Amino acid sequence: MRSYGQYCPIARGAEIFAERWTPLIIRNLYLGCGSFGEILEGAPGLSRTLLSQRLKQLERLGIVRAEPKPDARGNHYELTPAGHDLFKVCVSLGEWGAAWLEIAPEHLDPFVALWSMCNMLRRDRLPDRRVVIRFDFTGRPRPERYWLLIEHGETEICKTYPGLDEDLYITAEAEAFVKWHAGQQTWADAVLDRRIQLHGPSWLVRAFPTWNARSAFAHVKPVTRSTASSAA
Repeated sequence: MRSYGQYCPIARGAEIFAERWTPLIIRNLYLGCGSFGEILEGAPGLSRTLLSQRLKQLERLGIVRAEPKPDARGNHYELTPAGHDLFKVCVSLGEWGAAWLEIAPEHLDPFVALWSMCNMLRRDRLPDRRVVIRFDFTGRPRPERYWLLIEHGETEICKTYPGLDEDLYITAEAEAFVKWHAGQQTWADAVLDRRIQLHGPSWLVRAFPTWNARSAFAHVKPVTRSTASSAA
């Protein structure tokens, strides 16, 4: 960790928070990712080696607590009070990003949106029975396919066929799915434009969009370039 060599608390805080991947690790921990694998799954592109380094660093700084799992290998990770306070910086950064930064093509990873959606699902609205949903995402360099398993209020995303009967099929443009979850497009408009298509029992087709609590920043209205220019 490089130091700015300044007493300023902004500089000292940035030495920790501005390290690559650190804000996403803190975000994932806040969302309830307690194992090494869960944290890693929510940060595509982060290597196991770098995650291990970051977790050890955050533990030394008193931001993350790591305790051995009593009945399994590895550690359980959670934020300390200092870590929860640092997450407030993540929230402020997220609100600023949602307002002032456009969602560019390089941001349209549908897996991240699907992973985020699973962490934001309204558990009280999920069906009592097991449901398997297949997602086919288009508009990417290569088509992407995932399966979402829902059972007893728990969810799991599979990147390979889980060997179970599929109850609902969703074909979606990656951009439409990401922007729906981000609060920048309504489900009705995306379906009407056939950018999102569903095939399956009518009750599942109707129920699926009601399970999604959407992004924590979906309420933030983006500032358009024209609005920003006129304000200046």
